[in-house]
Amino acid sequence: MRTDERRVHDTDDVPDRPKKKRHPALTFLGELPGLILMAFALALLIKSLLLQAFWIPTGSMEPTLVPGDRVIVAKVPYYFHDPARGDIVVFEEPDPTKAPERGVWGGITHWLGQGLGFTPPDNPDYIKRVIGEPGDVVYAKGGHVFVNGLQISEPYLEQRTARFPKTRVPDGELFVMGDNRANSLDSRFGLGFVPIDRVIGKAEIIVWPFDHLDGL
Repeated sequence: MRTDERRVHDTDDVPDRPKKKRHPALTFLGELPGLILMAFALALLIKSLLLQAFWIPTGSMEPTLVPGDRVIVAKVPYYFHDPARGDIVVFEEPDPTKAPERGVWGGITHWLGQGLGFTPPDNPDYIKRVIGEPGDVVYAKGGHVFVNGLQISEPYLEQRTARFPKTRVPDGELFVMGDNRANSLDSRFGLGFVPIDRVIGKAEIIVWPFDHLDGL
C-alpha cells in the first residue's frame, strides 16, 4: 500500500526574498516631524533653564549697550547665588499687570510661544546694572554714587550721576540703575526696587552685531 507523503520544507530551504530598500529621502521625511519636535523641546529647555537672547530696544544702558544690541543672558549663575553689585541683569516688570484670561489651551500656546520667542510677554523685560544689594544704603552726591558710605568705582560711565537721597534697599530686593544716568527709568524713580525673584538672569556677552561682540 502506497501512502502519499508531503514534504515539509525547513525554513532554511526557502530562498530569502530581497528586501525592498526605502529611499533615503522618504526615511528622512518620516523622521522630520520628530526631529522638529525634539529641536523645539531642546530650544524651550535651553531658553527656560540655561540661556536666553535679549534685544536692547533703548539707550538706557549706553555706552555699555546700545539700541539694536543682542545679549546672551545666563540663568544658571543665580541658581546658586543672588545678583551682586555690578552685575548687568535682565528682569521682569517689578509690578506686573494682570495677564488676560486665555483659557487652558490659550495659556499653553501663549507659554510655548513665549518660550520659543514667537510671542511677546504680557509685561516688558528690563536690563539694568545692580548698584545696591539687600540692606545696602545707596545715595548720590557730587556726581558720584555711594553705597554704605563708600564711593563705588564706575568706569563704564560717561556722565555724572544726579544727586538722590539715601535709600535703604529692602530685604529680597535690588537697587538698579542704567549706565545712561541721564536717560534711564530705574530704581531712582519710576521703576522702584526690583524683587530678586523677578530677575531672569545675568547678561554675559554681546553677540550681535558682530562688531560689538564683547563680554559684559
